[in-house]
This record gives sequence, C-alpha cells and structure tokens, in this order.
Amino acid sequence: MKSQDIGLLFKLICLQRQENGLHQQLESGNWQDWALDNDEEQGVVVFDKADSSINSDEYMAERYSVRALAQETGISKSQVSLALKRCIDVGLAKRDRKQGIPRANVKALFEFVVYGLRYVFPVRAGAVTRGIATSLGAPVLHGQLMSAGELVPVWPDARGNTKGQEVEPLFKTTTYAVRKDAELYALLALVDAIRLGQPRERNLAIDKLQQRLEMAP
Repeated sequence: MKSQDIGLLFKLICLQRQENGLHQQLESGNWQDWALDNDEEQGVVVFDKADSSINSDEYMAERYSVRALAQETGISKSQVSLALKRCIDVGLAKRDRKQGIPRANVKALFEFVVYGLRYVFPVRAGAVTRGIATSLGAPVLHGQLMSAGELVPVWPDARGNTKGQEVEPLFKTTTYAVRKDAELYALLALVDAIRLGQPRERNLAIDKLQQRLEMAP
C-alpha cells in the first residue's frame, strides 16, 4: 500500500459528500492558505440535487473515472488505477453495487488512520520553510492547543502563505489536491495532526475526524 492511496480514499469521501449535497463544515471561513492564480478554482463544485443529470449513471461514471480522479488529486492515471485496486483488495474501498463507482470504506479507513497510519507512514517536522499550514496550524484546528510563538507545521509550497516547520505531505501532490477542495484540506490536516501530535493533539484530531466522517453518507 502507498500513502497516496489514503489521499485518494479521502477524495472519494469528499466526492460522495458533494454528490449528496453536503457542504464543507470548516471552522474558519478563510480556508485557503495560499496565493490564488487568476484562473484557479476556489473550492469544490456544489451539486444541485434537483438536477437529474447529477445522478445519471453516465455522469457518475465520468465523475469517478480514473481520469477525473487523476485531475482532482494530481496522482497519475496509472497510479490512481493501481491505488483503487489495492484499496479494494484490502477492504478499504469497494464498488457501488448499483453504479459500479468506487466508494471508500469509511469505518475501516478511520480505524487505519487512528491506529496504524503513523506507524506505516511516519512523519516528523523538519526545517523552517514557507508553505500551506497543516495539523494544528490549519483552519480546521486553528487556535486549538498551539502555544503563542510555536511554529506552525506546513506542507512546503512556494505559493503558501505560512512560514513554519516543514512536514512532508502524505502524498506528493497533496498541496495541488487540497487547493481544489476545502473538505479534503480539512481531512488531510486532521490526518497530519494524528500522525504528528502528542496525545492531547491526537485525541482532538481523532474526535474531529470522526465527526466529519460521520457526516459522510
């Protein structure tokens, strides 16, 4: 299993929430910690459930296609295909019975993140750099448990707005993927808090992650 598989599973959860008309539940209205390009998308598409085309088999097949998932995450099409196969093989994902599209096994994913992720894909804070705030520094955990003057954990990114301690992202294209999706940013920041944090920080992040995943269909 590769760390990018976890990022892809969380993207599947975000897509299903969008599909069911659920909006981002961010604690901060300003969720972007980076400079925007003039033509860059700001957040995710909000679906109108009254639009019958949204739930058509053809539309859904395209929305969850390998090509579309690659565009949303920055992971190559070949790696997306392999990641889906790996996740299905180990029970972290399954195919929807009606539409055949990939769905994350939310319960199994939560258990793996809480109990196994930091051992399988460990992470440590590194040098001071500029990037996108993650863990306790991200909007989803803003102002909670961090001491004044403490360096914020960041994913290195030239367009990031925050100066802090470097944290290697869960997968190579994390910063590309989160710029497209506010909910994905929140979920992956919580995952980092679980991987990085001390017991109090981990417990806070675990509670918040569970709350968000319980809102998933």
